[in-house]
Amino acid sequence: MTLLATSIWHGKIYTDSWTAGSAGVLDAIEPATGNVLGSVGAANRADALSAASRAAAAQQEWAKKKPEERAAVLRRAGLLFEDHAEEIQGWIIRETGAIAAKAGLETHIAANECYEAAALPAHPAGDVLTSNEERWSFARRRAAGVVSVISPFNFPLILSIRSVAPALALGNAVLLKPDPRTSISGGVSIMRVFEEAGLPAGLLQLLPGGADVGQALVEAPEVRIVSFTGSTAAGRKVGETAGRLLKRAHLELGGNNALIVLPGADLDLAASAGAFGSFMHQGQICMTTGRHLVHESLLEEYVERLSAKAKALPIGDPCTGQVALGPIIDERQRDNIDRLVRAAKDAGAEVTAGGTYENLFYQPTVLTGVTPDNPAWTEEIFGPVAPVMGFSTIDEAIELANASEYGLSVGVLGDVGMAMEVADRVVSGKVHINEQTVSDEANSPFGGMGASGTGSRFGGAAANIEAFTETQWLTMRPEIASYPF
Repeated sequence: MTLLATSIWHGKIYTDSWTAGSAGVLDAIEPATGNVLGSVGAANRADALSAASRAAAAQQEWAKKKPEERAAVLRRAGLLFEDHAEEIQGWIIRETGAIAAKAGLETHIAANECYEAAALPAHPAGDVLTSNEERWSFARRRAAGVVSVISPFNFPLILSIRSVAPALALGNAVLLKPDPRTSISGGVSIMRVFEEAGLPAGLLQLLPGGADVGQALVEAPEVRIVSFTGSTAAGRKVGETAGRLLKRAHLELGGNNALIVLPGADLDLAASAGAFGSFMHQGQICMTTGRHLVHESLLEEYVERLSAKAKALPIGDPCTGQVALGPIIDERQRDNIDRLVRAAKDAGAEVTAGGTYENLFYQPTVLTGVTPDNPAWTEEIFGPVAPVMGFSTIDEAIELANASEYGLSVGVLGDVGMAMEVADRVVSGKVHINEQTVSDEANSPFGGMGASGTGSRFGGAAANIEAFTETQWLTMRPEIASYPF
């Protein structure tokens, strides 16, 4: 059975009750070739507001379902992601420029997100509280209502499903707006899975579109919670609007993550970890290693080995060959990467590998001789660029790692005892000892500090229940209480 409509593959418009088309169509462009893979109906503000109303009506019945009924839908969704993994991976490869291993990771985690979410309906729904009154007192978790999920292009399936699955499992309805460049990988594939899994109509609605749709999904009166993953600049706007309207916004934003290579670290392993952290999926990951902090005793050799790896990595169309890096998502993103590389050189950095591109294929790039005020060091590049700087003491390394507005992920390579000290002192939502900075599991809390977002709002039962439910205080007496009035 084919999960996605075959008409998409032939470039035709695919619309259904869950794909609004009031604003025309959005083409799915293959960045490696520029070919149009297909089209989906585009939503506008009116579609988003109407969808919010329908979602609120459907949500009330869904929240009343037995926990085992909601769990069954999530389990079936997980199985469907596994059964149709190859088909969905094909779309991820072509629509996002991902290599096969990255596409496989997305479907694998998507299935696990659904399985983890399937356990949520059976979790305890609150606490029994003590009371100084003659009554029972409870704090119970209730579905929040309607949740808007706004997701980015880089890992479109994972970064959508990690909010969609737990929100649905806990009794909410969801409005999903994927990035317009990845509406199929991050939208249509999820809709089709949940349709086949038996999710009642209206509970999950797809609204592909631009900023006007995203704004409507924050402002719609029925929406209680907004789960946003994207740039820090856009996240600030979402947070400001949600705050003004007294809504909860879970913001997972950018990063400029540090990899600290301690004295005595194995250089071969460290350079391999550094290359993966900076070049995986063309560096288009919020957890990408954006700053390499290397002890001065290892600095020269580390740069040599990292540069050699960068020069050896094959680049090309993931659909036509075995490559390590595919294309950048579009010209605007590629040009921003190149702007920062050129600015880094102008500020005194040396390019020891890469620094050039052809079409949307940007060579993995290593920069050395950077200073703490170099643009390539201070800004999130979101591309395959590895700036390297040396340090002399652990205190200096920690100070340099913390000297960033971001606080998403840190990797520390080398002596575990020394790394434990670093972990206790760095400001970061995640610390990985003897691993690079890119890591994600469905059962682990995910989030950052500072300009990286509002903390761990995804992953694991505790974070997901906190994110997608409201707490209600409930008391009970055996008979009506007496009062002095």
